[in-house]
Amino acid sequence: MERFIGSETEYGIATPGHTHVSPIVTSTHAVVSYASARGFGEHRVRWDFSEESPLRDSRGFDLRRYHQAPVVDPHAIGVANVFITNGARFYVDHAHPEYSSPEVTNAWDAMVYDAAGDHILMQAVADTAAFSSQGKSVLDGHDPCPPLKIYKNNVDGKGASYGAHENYRYRRDIDFDVIAQALIPFFVTRQVIIGAGRVGLGQQGERAGFQISQRADYIEQEISLETTLNRGIINTRDEPHTNAEDWGRLHVIIGDANMSQTANLLKFGMTSLVLDAIEAGCDFTDLKLKQPVREVSAISHDLTLTHQLELVDARRLTALEILGAYRDRVVTALGDRLSEVDTRVLALWEEVMDLLAEDPLKTSHLLDWTAKWALIQSFLGRGLAIDDAKIKLVDLQYADIDPARSLHHALVRKGRMHQLVPAEEIARAAATPPEDSRAFFRGRMIERFPESITAANWESLIITTAAGSEVRVLTTELGGLTGAEVGTILDTATNADEVLEALRSRNLTELREL
Repeated sequence: MERFIGSETEYGIATPGHTHVSPIVTSTHAVVSYASARGFGEHRVRWDFSEESPLRDSRGFDLRRYHQAPVVDPHAIGVANVFITNGARFYVDHAHPEYSSPEVTNAWDAMVYDAAGDHILMQAVADTAAFSSQGKSVLDGHDPCPPLKIYKNNVDGKGASYGAHENYRYRRDIDFDVIAQALIPFFVTRQVIIGAGRVGLGQQGERAGFQISQRADYIEQEISLETTLNRGIINTRDEPHTNAEDWGRLHVIIGDANMSQTANLLKFGMTSLVLDAIEAGCDFTDLKLKQPVREVSAISHDLTLTHQLELVDARRLTALEILGAYRDRVVTALGDRLSEVDTRVLALWEEVMDLLAEDPLKTSHLLDWTAKWALIQSFLGRGLAIDDAKIKLVDLQYADIDPARSLHHALVRKGRMHQLVPAEEIARAAATPPEDSRAFFRGRMIERFPESITAANWESLIITTAAGSEVRVLTTELGGLTGAEVGTILDTATNADEVLEALRSRNLTELREL
């Protein structure tokens, strides 16, 4: 089946030389400037919380603290929120600008639309600077925003971690505990491929050293509902944003924000394939770890990849050996049901593991943590210590999304970091929604008729008609309202009322008068 995938990236934000400015305010500047520069800044769509259940747990309980959906002023500081023309959500989450990618049907598109977030954030930085250069502020009562720096990382160097989350649709008839237990060894070990690399050991970076993953030291439980504290290897949030009887959404919080396109493709692709194998009945129970939480940091701190994890049956295997077992079983379980993208992911998965087994630094043209470690080793060779401020700066500058400043992008320009997708394709994804999911309808409606959209969430748009009434258009089905279904309607309609009439006459989705 189609494995709908999406990502959520909380970006680090800074205003060098203006440390007194709140990141909540600067994040709001970024989102509102981006929206204003594209003509829908004043008409910011209110986020519709009616379908939100962040405290509903996949294990069967709900800790909901309210029974009525809140209504939040979309112009308030810290709650800026927009859907954009590629179908993604761009908003302020706590003290970070967050990009939630549109829903896609394969790992390749997930990688492309995740990278589109970097492009959008760079546009937001430029838009903010343009307003400030005119002495203007897009926020009433606030001074123009100082110059912004945006980082695609997971730690602030002061003990805080912010998320780069993944989302995967899964079949509801599969017992969640089966999914969780099958995924735990995989999530513990996949960091040797998808880790972003980090200077400092421990949540505060209190010990000198370099490690594979930025997220590892912040994982404290095996299974948990929380995302900002007591974080688990498995997150149990049960908020599918689709037909909840048939589908669940696996919300993955144990992962790093990746600059490398290869690492991102493998992150989405390997996880999707393992889920395919679980749903095909593949058994992974023999890979159960004795102390999985402890192993997360143990693996991250071992740059040689020789650390052996203890299994409950007393065997000891390395992370690469466990990942090899997952790959072999995926191939056996799925056989000839592999798509072209799946085949490419499997080949890359094998290639990267072979190189890591020979020498981790042989993957420095492919993976983030080894690319960063190779850079740092060149400075260590000149006599700098691992806890030197210049080494910490290398860590940060690698994650700078500005191509003119980023060490990652410098490696790309020098041919030392392999790219899978040209910048032109990423720019196109930043503006255009995927054709094969409900994100198409959402993105094209935002592009064509933003003034008619009163409120929105992942499962619906509330549209105001010319007569002043409101209609909720349900977008519950992830594979509904695609380009094939509604492309012509959205190309030819001259107003939102015509879109509603076409949807109604063709019975393409449910419309509810409010």
